[in-house]
Amino acid sequence: MIHLAGFTCCLGGVALYLLSRSTGRDIKSITRVYQLKDLEQLVEVESKVVPLIIAVSGDVGSETPIKCEHSDVLGVFLKRTAEQQVLRRNWRFSWVRNSTLMQPMTKEVPWYLDDGTGHVNVDVSQGELGLALTVGSDVFEKAEPVSLVQGALGYLKGFKILGVRHVERVVPIGTPLTVVGEAVRDGMGNVRIQKPEQGPFYVTYIPLDQLISKLGDLSRRFKYASMGLTVLGVILISKPVIEYILKRIEDTLERRRRQFALKRVVDAAARRAKPVTGGGTSRDGDTPDLCVVCLDQKYNTAFVE
Repeated sequence: MIHLAGFTCCLGGVALYLLSRSTGRDIKSITRVYQLKDLEQLVEVESKVVPLIIAVSGDVGSETPIKCEHSDVLGVFLKRTAEQQVLRRNWRFSWVRNSTLMQPMTKEVPWYLDDGTGHVNVDVSQGELGLALTVGSDVFEKAEPVSLVQGALGYLKGFKILGVRHVERVVPIGTPLTVVGEAVRDGMGNVRIQKPEQGPFYVTYIPLDQLISKLGDLSRRFKYASMGLTVLGVILISKPVIEYILKRIEDTLERRRRQFALKRVVDAAARRAKPVTGGGTSRDGDTPDLCVVCLDQKYNTAFVE
């Protein structure tokens, strides 16, 4: 399990490293266009060599905007949802409010970005947008009054319709957006921005400079996270090897300690076996009933395993 976790961390580190490299390459491949009036000339020169990935900012506009049904808000993308709200009687005979979401409806029209110096068409569908839409209207439509008989039947059944809540979400006209995508010419020769087959693609409310800075921070975070996961994976993988090496070192030290202790015992026994001569100390004198260890050097206490 430790090996598996280690390999998983290493693979995760490699994936994050590749992601950081990819994000870094994306940042370097983006050409920032500060004024849309310069885009025409830029596409004429750059797009002939490689796909031209640009980053532009501007306000959303359209020749045929969509008008919300329940407000005067105009937009280029519209998502309309309806939610039927009812009262139901539960087993405790209490009335509980429930809602049922009906099939949503979406609309979209051709749109462009305008920064005051020029404009560029954006060929991005609502499914590719990835933006949180703004609420254009939120209206609750009460149910029509029912007859006395229908009301009584509904009460007996434990069911009463309250009405329908209509919510319209849009990308309003005039909303400032930043778009990163491929700049190409359409069939009419006009410049447009579209989602590239390969490369970065963003549609966001974040200003251009903040978006570039945020992508750079994201790349660095991926890099640091990959380094951390890789180090952790190496530690987990090498942990059994480290434990084996430490065990061998511990066994070697223990073996040497035992050999040293045995040598001391043998040396002490050899000295004890020598005859006492001259002014030596006898067993009945200064060292009565001492073990061979204590004959080598006097101890108050000796621990024997």
